Amino acid sequence: PCIYILRSNTKQKFYIGSSKKEDAEFRLKEHNAGRVRSTKFGRPWSVVYQEKYTNYSEARKRELFLKSGQGRKWFLERWLSG
Repeated sequence: PCIYILRSNTKQKFYIGSSKKEDAEFRLKEHNAGRVRSTKFGRPWSVVYQEKYTNYSEARKRELFLKSGQGRKWFLERWLSG
């Protein structure tokens, strides 16, 4: 399981998601194929950050944190200092 952050190559947008797979490449293909409604209009996307976990519930907790104001702030500070 993992969490991942995608960046749109056409818009100034990020997308935070999680996957039961070990890496984000499978999900990236789904996002770029237009199979995910929330990312359909930002294609193409690139993986800019990824964390791996031993179980999916841990990954989901981290995803929810990163989607919070504090989590977004943490990521953007890390991204901008980069």
